[in-house]
Amino acid sequence: MSGIKKVFTANACPPAGPYTQAIVAGSQIYVSGQIPADKEGNLVEGSIADKTKACAENIVAILTEAGTDITRVVKVNVFLDNMANFAEMNGVYEKYFAHKPARSCVAVKQLPKGVPVEIECIAFTGTSAKL
Repeated sequence: MSGIKKVFTANACPPAGPYTQAIVAGSQIYVSGQIPADKEGNLVEGSIADKTKACAENIVAILTEAGTDITRVVKVNVFLDNMANFAEMNGVYEKYFAHKPARSCVAVKQLPKGVPVEIECIAFTGTSAKL
């Protein structure tokens, strides 16, 4: 698997199963879905805003470990267990993804560990994208 590297940081929620936090493949970084959990794997309590922030902070930590930053994200997938949470999630999301990458947001019946939000993304290596 030449050109493919696993990314792990102790500063983000550890994987809850047989996957890695992210994979660098060439100039792209594929960040696995991040749930609202702290770096010890404990689920974050609080509002959808608090939980969305936890997901985004995990993404920031993983991208930092991969040698890039959140401004290099080009595609985001957000999963909610209830679209009634969309506006509150979006209020936090737009603070982290101010450069407005492509995005999908879908409601699903259930997410791992019963959390209400999960976020995954694709980014490019390097820093300081101008979109």
